[in-house]
Amino acid sequence: MVKFIIEDELHAELHGEFGTLEDALRELRRRAKIPWDREPNVAPCQSWATCGRIYELIEYEEGSDGGGRQLRRSKALEISKDGVVWHEPFGPSAA
Repeated sequence: MVKFIIEDELHAELHGEFGTLEDALRELRRRAKIPWDREPNVAPCQSWATCGRIYELIEYEEGSDGGGRQLRRSKALEISKDGVVWHEPFGPSAA
C-alpha cells in the first residue's frame, strides 16, 4: 500500500499521512493559505520569526511485514516571511 507523508524537512517533523497524492496536496494547498507565523506554519524553533517551513512529500510503500520503503521524496512547498514558493511539479493546481 502506498502512502504520502508530509514532512517539514527543516525541522524533521511529520505533518500527516495521506492515502492519496490528491489528499496530501489538498492539505498543502490549505497550508499555503495560512500565514507563515500561524499554526501549523509557524516554525517550532526559537528563531521562528526568521525561519519557515519546507514541506516535502514522501511517497512511501508499506510492506506486509509492517516495514516499508521510501519510493520518492520531493520538495513541494516552502512557507516563510518572504512568502509561499511551490516546487515543480506541485502547485495549487496539481492533482
